[in-house]
Amino acid sequence: MYISHVSLTDFRSYAQADVELGPGTNVLVGSNGVGKTNIVEAIGYLATLSSHRVTNDAPLLRFGTDRALVRARVQRAKLVTTIEVEITAGKANRARINRANPVRARDILGIVRTVLFAPEDLALVKGDPSNRRRFLDELLVTLRPGEAATRGDYERVLKQRNALLKSARAGGKPSTAHESTLDVWDTHLARAGARVLRGRLEVLRLLSPYMGAAYASLADANKEARAYYQCTVLADFDGEESSSGVPETEEEASRVAPAALLDATTEELEEMFLAALLNTRAKELERGITLVGPHRDDVLLTLGGAPAKGYASHGETWSLALALRLAAYKVMGEDDPRPGAGPILILDDVFAELDATRRTRLASIVAGADQVIVTAAVAGDVPGELGGTFLKVSPGAVHS
Repeated sequence: MYISHVSLTDFRSYAQADVELGPGTNVLVGSNGVGKTNIVEAIGYLATLSSHRVTNDAPLLRFGTDRALVRARVQRAKLVTTIEVEITAGKANRARINRANPVRARDILGIVRTVLFAPEDLALVKGDPSNRRRFLDELLVTLRPGEAATRGDYERVLKQRNALLKSARAGGKPSTAHESTLDVWDTHLARAGARVLRGRLEVLRLLSPYMGAAYASLADANKEARAYYQCTVLADFDGEESSSGVPETEEEASRVAPAALLDATTEELEEMFLAALLNTRAKELERGITLVGPHRDDVLLTLGGAPAKGYASHGETWSLALALRLAAYKVMGEDDPRPGAGPILILDDVFAELDATRRTRLASIVAGADQVIVTAAVAGDVPGELGGTFLKVSPGAVHS
């Protein structure tokens, strides 16, 4: 698939911008700060309904406005679809498909698929667990848009359960009413959480081989890249944050390796979750917060057997983060192998951070994508092998 036209109204720095794009490689060139990333951020937003730069929508609105509009024309083989999303301050966002009546924003999920790599993705390796959880969840929703509702259900129940725990903590000794209500919320949380966990484990299973292969093709070092899911709902969890240590024994590996959980049914995962909640209830009442569940899980990334976080060099960190995104690209392609259905690959200011060898390797990996959108401050940073169309970005405008 590819986007042939994107229009922005009051989005970030743009009062109005219209950008014509084509299949193959499109390179947005301009000095730092002129708005290149704003354009690819808007395209990514249409795919995920979230920004890779901020955690809420407020900064997406041009300063002084209360509404932004992002519209794109998406070509998938011979099918052309126009989608748009209206981002409104303090209100639920709305969307339109082919200029029909407004629908829920999440109804456009799946129409356009993107894989976006940006400097912020270093946090996938170096940052806190929320970055890795978000990576898995966004890919899951891309593959199965209906899972957006599942994640929303879990977050709503978690909020209610945390409010109850906080209330019980403030009142001193929990009452019988608190305990019985907690039993109800435990059931709801375990049911929604098991579905979230099931989806994440499946996504990581799909990602892992592609991640290892992508890292091997990008890096010179002879280090194997691996990923382990650290699951807090296992029954022997003690209520503390999961360890970042690499598993050294089969018993330790069984607590973090996805293979130990992949064969479990959703119902079995739900039972495990309920057992973990019961096991940690005293500590949760003491601290006033839910200590186990997908919201506390992590993905342990290793290189050559050592944790990447804290041990990987800057170059290794870049290569591993990029390998995760390239793996996501491969998984999306396998999910829908029809001609013209491949995801759009976005590389935001990536080549400037890579040496000549890694630039060439990356260019060879992505050259076959239906559409590649690259941003660069200097045109010379983009490998000549990619070719494509170059667009000049200046403050508030894009020129061919």
